[in-house]
Amino acid sequence: MPKQISVGLVGVGKIARDQHLPALAGNDGFELVACASRNAQVEGVRNYKTVQELLAAEPELDAVSLCATPQVRFEQARAALLAGKHVMLEKPPGASVVEVTVLAALAQEKGCSLFASWHSRYAPGVETARTWLAQREIKSVTVLWKEDVRKWHPNQDWIWEAGGLGVFDPGINALSIITRILPRAFFLKSAELWVPSNRQTPIAANLNFIDDHDTPVRAEFDWRHGSEELWQIEVTTSSGVLRLSQGGKQLHIDGAAVDVGPEREYPGLYERFHELITSGRSDVDLRPLEHVADALLLGHRHAVEAFVE
Repeated sequence: MPKQISVGLVGVGKIARDQHLPALAGNDGFELVACASRNAQVEGVRNYKTVQELLAAEPELDAVSLCATPQVRFEQARAALLAGKHVMLEKPPGASVVEVTVLAALAQEKGCSLFASWHSRYAPGVETARTWLAQREIKSVTVLWKEDVRKWHPNQDWIWEAGGLGVFDPGINALSIITRILPRAFFLKSAELWVPSNRQTPIAANLNFIDDHDTPVRAEFDWRHGSEELWQIEVTTSSGVLRLSQGGKQLHIDGAAVDVGPEREYPGLYERFHELITSGRSDVDLRPLEHVADALLLGHRHAVEAFVE
């Protein structure tokens, strides 16, 4: 049995209940002992209102997993690291690139593990796609990441505020995959952002990247899509076309399905977190967030009709 690590979960919202709690329950390497949330509690563990209350009352706690909104995550993570706790950050890891860099330095100073998690990288088709692409010349990449915001983020006003990312909240999942599977780094050349007149963050975005071999990488993100999600990445190479669909759960090469096994994104995240803690390492890859920051810096903004829930 792996070494059991006591963990506290902060931010008991939809993602915590749907993904984090089941993943923790299925991992013998962790024991969930406490939660902190302003408006919710979890049965069978000790509950607190804030991470500060949790840390003060649970001095023997080993680790903290943070699922609250990115705008408040820096202060939560900083408090946990100063208390000597290992920290896992739900995506996006913060509201800005620099604040996560500061957290990484603090984790190193305190001898703690910091894990900036990207759950979509643990979709079953991702590593197989990465291995296949490593040996091929890539000609072009097309990303289509489209869904209905009312279905996936109902009544979540924070996501429309500065730091909430808007359509980049799901779009960053696609960016986390392509930064993992593509063998060469790429950078943004131009972006178009569509922002509702009553909101701060985009409802849609088109991004045009290129790498040092002039390979085009185009991404289209849209929150105005229909009820059936389109989460797809297509890579055209010199020896075939690779397609990841359903967010990386399915993989096709030249139209033929590849068996990649069952979905286990969040179980995979917690296995990785356990590995980092027991080996005394951190995993902080900021490339997906850097691409979003570049899009917000370089993007040409178009005002569109107000978004009303």
